[in-house]
Amino acid sequence: MELLEVKNLSKHYKSFDLKDISFTLSKGYIMGYVGANGSGKTTTLNLITGIIKAAEGETYIDGMSKEEDTAAYRDKIGYVGDESYFPDHFKIRHIRRVLKDFYSTFSEEKFDGFVREWSLPENKTLKDFSRGMKVMLMFASVLSRETKLLVLDEATNGLDPVMRKEILRLMQEYVMDGERSVIFSTHILSDLEQIADYIYFIHEGRTVLYDAKDELIENFLLVKGESAKIPPALKRELIGLEENAYGFEAVLPSDKAELLGSAFLFEKPTIDQIVIHYIMSAGNQARAK
Repeated sequence: MELLEVKNLSKHYKSFDLKDISFTLSKGYIMGYVGANGSGKTTTLNLITGIIKAAEGETYIDGMSKEEDTAAYRDKIGYVGDESYFPDHFKIRHIRRVLKDFYSTFSEEKFDGFVREWSLPENKTLKDFSRGMKVMLMFASVLSRETKLLVLDEATNGLDPVMRKEILRLMQEYVMDGERSVIFSTHILSDLEQIADYIYFIHEGRTVLYDAKDELIENFLLVKGESAKIPPALKRELIGLEENAYGFEAVLPSDKAELLGSAFLFEKPTIDQIVIHYIMSAGNQARAK
């Protein structure tokens, strides 16, 4: 069953439009939501969580829309962003009290367990917490509730590798029961290589790619070789052609592999390489106009 359904989401601003974003995310899976800065990732996640209102489109979590029951819809969501949403003058005891009063499913026992496990200082105000401590406190707050969808917006930014590894473990544990899902926006695409089941790539408010991660990798080749040897038919199909003194690099749809002949090297790309070359392709097209 689908845990998250997003249908034709659109949002209009003076300088930016998000247009017709649609996808589904089944229970028990993790989706990586990727794109360059300003591509519409945060706008999409804010529409899903209900932080902002869509101009058009609908979202459903476990079959429920926000319009049906706003409070119940939001209770299903655990959100962690790149900045702490708790006041800087709060201590952990203040956060515990607010969560207890605000969420009926909040478990003090779980919350206190996370506080101890991650050695979060109970007697300091949040302004004295490190970036990593603030992130882990947000995770403690959402994982201590009975939620269905974990929405992460650049939550691992600026964290050291040990903390990032811990967060990836938490995401995998979160979906392990097969009843919950994660949508995860990040610039650290190597993290998605490890844990994402699906990749949704957005650029300038429009869908570029949406597929299972393994299928996406199989659908492209990373091609390298001498620029002078690229025939016109191949050049038209290369995505994000990058040329330098040593040759070129680009990605190519796998179904165009017959154009390569024996003059070029090719291998499976990473998600990072696919996304980077697509962004480069969009930039090349914009400069050509």
